[in-house]
Amino acid sequence: MIPKTEAIVLKSFDYRETSRIVTFYTRECGKISGVMKGIRKDPRKFGSNVEKYSVNDLVYYHYSRSDLHLISHCDMKQYFFSIRDHYKKNMAANYILELVDKLMAPEQVNENVYRLMMRFLNQLQTEEDVDKLIYIFQIKVLRFAGFSPYLDSCVCCDRKVHGRARFSVTSGGLICADCPHEDTSYLGISPGTVSTILHIGAGSWTSCLRLGITAPVRKELKYILNNFLVFHLDRRIRSAKFIS
Repeated sequence: MIPKTEAIVLKSFDYRETSRIVTFYTRECGKISGVMKGIRKDPRKFGSNVEKYSVNDLVYYHYSRSDLHLISHCDMKQYFFSIRDHYKKNMAANYILELVDKLMAPEQVNENVYRLMMRFLNQLQTEEDVDKLIYIFQIKVLRFAGFSPYLDSCVCCDRKVHGRARFSVTSGGLICADCPHEDTSYLGISPGTVSTILHIGAGSWTSCLRLGITAPVRKELKYILNNFLVFHLDRRIRSAKFIS
């Protein structure tokens, strides 16, 4: 059976003289990469110019012995004009593409991640609080990918943590004040930030949008989430510097 799916463009680059290689995140098949033969010679061959974060209906031939497949049809469904005309929103959209590309393994199906990307992009069209949207996306995509920080109790003694605590990037969770720890690069974290991460991780998209986030909590979220992602991915996300 030839796979047919809805897909968001993550990235693309020219291949040989007439073709292009495109990486998509798809609803039914996860992250896939494929060759669009002849698109540069005849753009009318496909119904999409495969711009980043556009949504497309995709048909491709799956090669079992290769991570690179053949794209036969690609028709655009949604382009998000209002995001492209706004610098910070455009950078935020590019950030989530890079994050998903680095976080998700090829052909690892995760429809929750696809739905999260669609909710983010649709909300970003009219949302003024871009930073809050990014925090919500970071926390939820980590949870859906199985890499959430452990905040229920201390990672060393498993006791509940009360009051201000330490967050260990290397251990991926909280450390209470009574536990010694060799990691000297831990980050301070307040109860408000812990509650915010837990609420966003477990809450619905709508409830997360209604959540108020104070300036001190935003500062901690930015520092903790960015450092946690850099450590987990073992690399920096280049587009992050454009949304600081």
